[in-house]
Amino acid sequence: MELALTIVLVMLALLVVVTLARTIKIIPQARAGVVERFGKYRTTLSAGLNVITPFVDRVRYTIDLREQVVSFPPQPVITEDNLVVSIDTVIYFQVTNAVAATYEIANYIQAIEQLTMTTLRNISGGMTLEQALTSRDQINTALRGVLDEATGKWGIRVNRVELKGIDPPPSIKESMEKQMRADRDKRAAILTAEGMRQSSILTAEGEKQSAILTAEGAREAQILRAQADREASILRAQGEGQAIQTVFQAIHDGAPDQSLLAYQYLQMLPKIAAGDANKVWVVPSEIGRALEGLGSAVGSIAGIPKDSGGPRRRIDLDEPVAAQIDKTLDAAHHEVAAAIASAESAAPSDARATPPPIDLPEDPPGAPPAAPPA
Repeated sequence: MELALTIVLVMLALLVVVTLARTIKIIPQARAGVVERFGKYRTTLSAGLNVITPFVDRVRYTIDLREQVVSFPPQPVITEDNLVVSIDTVIYFQVTNAVAATYEIANYIQAIEQLTMTTLRNISGGMTLEQALTSRDQINTALRGVLDEATGKWGIRVNRVELKGIDPPPSIKESMEKQMRADRDKRAAILTAEGMRQSSILTAEGEKQSAILTAEGAREAQILRAQADREASILRAQGEGQAIQTVFQAIHDGAPDQSLLAYQYLQMLPKIAAGDANKVWVVPSEIGRALEGLGSAVGSIAGIPKDSGGPRRRIDLDEPVAAQIDKTLDAAHHEVAAAIASAESAAPSDARATPPPIDLPEDPPGAPPAAPPA
């Protein structure tokens, strides 16, 4: 009896637990639960704690309401220029109506994939390969518009469509690489040629300016050099003219005779013969007449030159000044003679016997003779 009562109590407890489990439903956040009663849609449960009728209602589907990302494998697509390319896409979609996503379509992910493939082939079939490679934004916009319109009745909103990659055949890739390489080589050659042209132009302009500046500098230098030569020639000519005038005046004032000219001529002969290259010296024909003039002059002088009547030197002095000079010279001679006499008286007798010769200064012309020593 007690055993039967225990079994009944256990059965009642299990029934209560099962009833509570079927009555209380907890739906996670961003989920929606579709409730059916005897196989027919009854209500949609929101996130949180929900209570349903046990053994009558049940949660048929739990739909994820978050944005989902689905990547589809590459699909072969034929372009307008009959090239087969592989395009793989990524779809971003979100379920907005759980009831429509449950009862309007059996598998909405597969449906989106097939719809994406057909729409992508339709759009890419009207483009060439180059257009398909450079028009991704256009393809994404067109594909999203078609998918959003088709999936709207399924309770799905397509937010974004992205093309992950467009892969042409290997042969086309190689051809495109060659084309791109040739294009880049051409642009590089053009840029190099333009650079060389600019460099040549700049070099030519620099050389032109350098040549102009050099020519201007040479011209100014020649002008300055010519001016300097002219001034130097003028000064040299003036100096030579003054020297010639001075020498000429001195010669005429000194009244040279034939003996002086002959003596000067004989002094110039060693200078004419001087030099390492003078191996043979020819005696001038005028040397005989010069010697005759010198000999006649020596024969007629006899120790004392004769007065030729003209001035021997040009001294433009006043008479008082000349007399003062003569007096000064006489006083100097007398002082010298007195000094010599005092030295002789102080010296021993044997030293006075042979006095050393004393060179006295030569009297100027016209001065009175010096007095003999005492």
